[in-house]
Amino acid sequence: MRALASGGWINFRMRAMLMSFVSYHLWQHWREPALDLARLFLDFEPGIHFSQAQMQSGTTGINAVRIYSPVKQVRDHDPEGAFIRRWCPELELVPDDYLPRPETMPVLMQRAAHCIIGRDYPVPIVDNGKAYFRARQRMGALRTRAESRAEAREIQHRHGSRRGARPTRRVQDRR
Repeated sequence: MRALASGGWINFRMRAMLMSFVSYHLWQHWREPALDLARLFLDFEPGIHFSQAQMQSGTTGINAVRIYSPVKQVRDHDPEGAFIRRWCPELELVPDDYLPRPETMPVLMQRAAHCIIGRDYPVPIVDNGKAYFRARQRMGALRTRAESRAEAREIQHRHGSRRGARPTRRVQDRR
């Protein structure tokens, strides 16, 4: 969020992770966070932004549920912490292994890193593992309901990919 607030831009994976986190980990409706992000993005385009916000939040009913783990994203995409340390200088001395979850550092290591969790860096607002598990359970329960499956079929029929559909006849140009 610091990078976005500073420059007005973050890459697609980070955008997707933000919407996923607020929707699944925090179990919030997609609309307000999408509006907040729209105000920050220099490249805001409503037709792309809002449909992506809905898709990453799992509300389209036809897309795969994508619950991004911030911990996994750090491990996979910033293992040495270059991005994190740039935007969170209070984590500068935190060992790489603890960057995905600095709150798990032993107190002596926090002191050595000059990063006391709860004072220099915030305590997590949710437990990533528990929030992820709860979201998977909730989404699974919602998506297996008969009315949810029926609605997803209707959405797919009306708005989904047309691959495999019969091509429409083209009218010849009559100049």
